[in-house]
Amino acid sequence: MTEPTPATKKTDSMSATWNVTSLADAAAAVMRVYGAGGTVRRLSSERDETFLFTRSDGRDFILKIANPAEDAAALEFQDGALLHLEAAAPVVPVPRLVRTKSGEQSHTLSTADGPRVMRLLTFLRGELQYRTPASEAQSRNVGRALAALGLGLEDYHGRPPAGKLMWDISHTLDLTAVVDHVAPERRAQAEAVLAEFERALPAITGLKRRQIIHNDFNPHNVLLDPSSPSTVVGIIDFGDMVHAPLINDLAVALSYHLGTENWTARTGSFLEGFHSVRALEPGEIEVLPVLTRARLAMSLIIAEWRSARFPENRDYIMRNHATAWRGLQNISDLTPAGLKKLVPNLYEV
Repeated sequence: MTEPTPATKKTDSMSATWNVTSLADAAAAVMRVYGAGGTVRRLSSERDETFLFTRSDGRDFILKIANPAEDAAALEFQDGALLHLEAAAPVVPVPRLVRTKSGEQSHTLSTADGPRVMRLLTFLRGELQYRTPASEAQSRNVGRALAALGLGLEDYHGRPPAGKLMWDISHTLDLTAVVDHVAPERRAQAEAVLAEFERALPAITGLKRRQIIHNDFNPHNVLLDPSSPSTVVGIIDFGDMVHAPLINDLAVALSYHLGTENWTARTGSFLEGFHSVRALEPGEIEVLPVLTRARLAMSLIIAEWRSARFPENRDYIMRNHATAWRGLQNISDLTPAGLKKLVPNLYEV
């Protein structure tokens, strides 16, 4: 669903295939470009090759080798955000770019598949949120962390690359073209959300606060302190950033709190945490329920569509599907008034 401009049209980065980089070649590339020796271990990733690089002195880093279809401008945009946060909001715990021996932010490898951008990032030590016990205190602090990240990115004026990102809520209606991939028992509800989103478009279009947002603030991208699993120590994966209404970032993050039995308490705590750092405007609150349902419907539609196209990667693609379906059922009739019941001070600015 990524749609490059005609002049740059090529295989999109979510569908591209490439020759796998051997661990030995990855380690050799780090030595050649960064002057650091060590060992390399492969990590799971959908759109690039990601490795844990352990330097000879024991320090860990994340090595990323982009797939050959990745737009170099998109990677520059991500790097710019990390550099901006390092300068403007250094307390926000995000990875730092490691410079090459020649002082560059990245290095382009020449491979049989074409040019591939390699980057080395500092490793943030912590436990991924989805592996930790959930609590209201955790949800509250994760909400605060998202708001702080948004404030840090507020004045980042980097330009996203041309084209549409598949996971951008702003383009929810594009998924009408592939909603028929959703299983019959779920399709009617997915289609109902698409119709609701279309009706809400005037209100969404009228939102004033727009900026660069993380757009993928989920429990696989938030790191917590293992000894204190309510304390956020890291935010990772800036590959889905877009310029969009600020409230979209909250809708994305909120969608991952809705698939549990205690979703009302966790949602209330999350919103309370976010609102305590960055107060929501009335118009944003009014569209938050439909935007959150849209994100959950997107998760269903995209997962079922992509798993049919790439069955060999089905387990990774479908990892959040069941939770998204439960979440969508839980908030099928959630209204702005319902949000106020969860967080009574939500309208207090």
